[in-house]
Order: sequence, then structure tokens, then C-alpha cells
Amino acid sequence: MKVGIPKEIKPQEGRVAMTPAGVYELTQRGHQVFMQKNAGKESQLPDERYIKAGAVMLDTIAEVYDVADMIVKVKEPIESEYNLIKKDQIVFTYLHLASSKKLTEAMMASNAVCIAYETVMAADRSLPLLTPMSEVAGRMSVQQGAKYLERPQGGKGVLMGGVPGVKPAEVVIIGAGIVGHNAAQMAAGMNANVKLLDINLNRLRYLSETLPPNVDTIYSTQFMIHDLIKTADLIIGATLIPGAKAPHLITRDMLRDMAPGTVLVDVSVDQGGCFETTRPTTHANPIYEIDGIVHYCVANIPGAVPITSTRALTNATLPYVIRLAEMGWVDACKKFPDLREGLNVINGDLVYKGVADSLDLPYSPLKLKE
Repeated sequence: MKVGIPKEIKPQEGRVAMTPAGVYELTQRGHQVFMQKNAGKESQLPDERYIKAGAVMLDTIAEVYDVADMIVKVKEPIESEYNLIKKDQIVFTYLHLASSKKLTEAMMASNAVCIAYETVMAADRSLPLLTPMSEVAGRMSVQQGAKYLERPQGGKGVLMGGVPGVKPAEVVIIGAGIVGHNAAQMAAGMNANVKLLDINLNRLRYLSETLPPNVDTIYSTQFMIHDLIKTADLIIGATLIPGAKAPHLITRDMLRDMAPGTVLVDVSVDQGGCFETTRPTTHANPIYEIDGIVHYCVANIPGAVPITSTRALTNATLPYVIRLAEMGWVDACKKFPDLREGLNVINGDLVYKGVADSLDLPYSPLKLKE
């Protein structure tokens, strides 16, 4: 198979979809890999290393799309890429379709086969391709939250860990999945007082036993969220409904109950955000303020640390890329149920119900030809 790896063109996105080690695994199996020049530059992976691994370097993104049977990316295609996608081409990337009707309709119009990293689901309901970037985003949410709590950045002027005689920051994390768990670890490690909320009691039981004593696990209700935000310094939104739009758990009216300078970090922004006041931001302009509350809603948080993120992502995606290249998408999805869950759009049909329901678009039940 001809595998194309374009340079990411989303603003301040330094990741690349595959390391030279991944390229080598594909070329050694007889597949051709076409890379856009300088695709790995921000991840400190120069073209020479890809060439040594067997990749063919192309000058433009259009050339990569034109030659490839399968496009492997990091982030969803942006508008300038829509017309480059070909009929029957496999597009394998983070898609987050539920947050954008325009993108979803463009992918349907392309007649491509769109497989989303974030909905590939293992038998135990884990999300193996979302997990590594959720780990990065969860840890960075605290790192960024701590920075924007500083007064010159617009925050209250609170030090996360406090000092002897002065209490530490109050951190509320809504959602105890991979993002929430990693955020809680980081915030606890900085000696903050952490409240970790979720509706899964078994998950809360497990985390109460494994996280440090300065993390309180709390069953999540609207009443409890409303109560805790009144004294919170940093609030991290970490909710996820796989493939679907995130629910709004903090409304615009609830901002009035927060102290000025409180920081909201919405890691769910890729799926529409779990705060009503969320709108996507970039690393160049990461924050905005509403009613005195600082919002950090960067839509590609792990892109800020591409050296770490690119390598973590390839570790997770490579086995799936190999399956698709070796078997083709139909046979691979028949054999591997986790990969089948990643199918979102097939030749104009929207086959992922969560996306269809979120965007009020027609849903076509998945049917794989024998």
C-alpha cells in the first residue's frame, strides 16, 4: 500500500503522524511511504532520518494526498485539505467529527473512508489511540493551569502548592478518565488540594486507592459541581463520551459563582467542550476571559510538546496502520473489532451513531461487504 504522511498545517501543530521507526516498519513490509518534506521538523525528526528509513520525500501536501492510498495524520483535515482527499482513500487520524458539522459533511462529500483514532475501542472499552494524547493533555492541563493562575497571566495569583503557612490551590477535575487521572496525578504532585469527580463509582474506588491522599474522589452531580466551583482556583474539564459531543457541565450563569481570576481548562474542547462558554483557541492565543474567568481552550494541547507526543502517538497507532496497510480497511475492520469501531465515514455514509446524533445528520448502520 502507498501510505502518505503530510505535514500538519493546523496552527502551532508540531506533531507528525509517524516516526522514522514507524516508517521503517512499513517499508520493511514492502509498503511505500510518501512523506511531505519537513513534516517531522518540529518533532526534531529531520528528513534524512525518514529517507534512511525508506520514505520518499515530496515537496507539497497536494503531492502526498495525490499519490497515497491511505493518509495517516495527527489532526483532522482543515478546510484547505478537503479537496485534496480522494474517493476511496483511507484517512486515518483524530477526526473529532462530533464538534464540527462542516468537517463531517466535507468528509462525507469526499467519498473517502474516514477512520478516527479517538473512536477505536478495545474490548474493555478503553480507547488505545486516544490514551497517549489524553495522558499528555491531562498532565499539560495542570501545567498550563498553574501558569495562568499567575496574576500577570490574568489569574488569581495563587501558587499551586502553596507554602508553609499558606494553603495550596483548590483544583477541581471533572471526569476521572485518562485525562482526569493524569491531571490529578500532576496537581497532587504539585501539592494542590484536588477534587476529582466522576459518575463511575468503580473508577472512583480504584482511584481513591491509588492516588495520593490530597486527592478526594467525589461522585459527580450538578449540585456538587456547582458547590465546588465556588471555591476552586483551577477547574479542569475532562469529560468524554466516545465519538459524541461533550455535555455542558458548567454553564455561563455558573461563572458568576466563581471568584475573579479562576482558571478553566477545557480538555474536552476537541469534542465541543464541557463548558458552555468554551470556544477553541490556539497556542498562539490560548486564553480569553469571560466575566473575569480565564478560559484556556486550546484544541491541540499535545501539539505544544511534539517531541514527546509524536513518539507516544506512533507507539499506539503503528500496529493499526500496519493492519490497514497489510489487509486493506475492509478485511482489517472485519478481523479487528477495535479498528471497526474507528469507522466514522465510508464513501459518503456516516456510520458512527454518536456523531450522527450529535450533529443531527442521517446515520447509516455499518455494513461490511463479504
